[in-house]
Amino acid sequence: MTTVTMRTVEYPADGLTMIGHLALPAGAGRRPAVLIGPEGPGLNDFQRRRADALAELGYVALAFDINGGRWFTDPQEMLAHTTPLLADPGRMRSIGHAALDVLRAEPRTDPDRIAAIGYGTGGAIVLELGRDGVDLRAIGTVNALTTGRPGEAAHIRCPVWAGVGSEDPIMPPAQRDAFAAEMQAAGVDWRLVVYGGAQHAFHHPPVDQTVLPGIGYHAGHAQRAWRDIVGLLAECLPCP
Repeated sequence: MTTVTMRTVEYPADGLTMIGHLALPAGAGRRPAVLIGPEGPGLNDFQRRRADALAELGYVALAFDINGGRWFTDPQEMLAHTTPLLADPGRMRSIGHAALDVLRAEPRTDPDRIAAIGYGTGGAIVLELGRDGVDLRAIGTVNALTTGRPGEAAHIRCPVWAGVGSEDPIMPPAQRDAFAAEMQAAGVDWRLVVYGGAQHAFHHPPVDQTVLPGIGYHAGHAQRAWRDIVGLLAECLPCP
């Protein structure tokens, strides 16, 4: 098995001390790197394991924080934090750039070969990095069909892949259409996969908390979405 080194990294962003999870592949040389954005509740062990899994494939991987180390168990408290964040592209970009700076500063990272993936709120953040013109090799999102300020998608410099559940009430067909229209008008190399029968957060195993309507885990589609993300990275950011 590939030896993976993991460590916690603390850094300032959005007026908070963020607590990210960095995973390094075996070896000593520079490697392509992946920034990983979490769902609205924050980072938990499941999401940290995404970074570990990518490190096993040979990537330097940073699962970044959005809540100052907190994991929100109360959906209403989570929404109170994430709703104003999602309405403020500047805040999202500052959180993304702070994490990207940490990833770029890691000596194992090849700073010219970085991709970004994200789920829910974290996906919205990595999309804003793209709209801000950050030089990324790929952007992959799940349940994050947010649209940006007019014309800014033209600054995206890499392929964009997006996945969403067909029964997601938070990302309904009208939102899918708006996202697709934005990407198409900007001339982005984009793809959208709709996973039939899946709800919002279908990629995340159930947790012991009261959830919002329209939230549900779908084991089959969760595995397919992960394979699609890995395939995107293999295409746009291959590991030698």
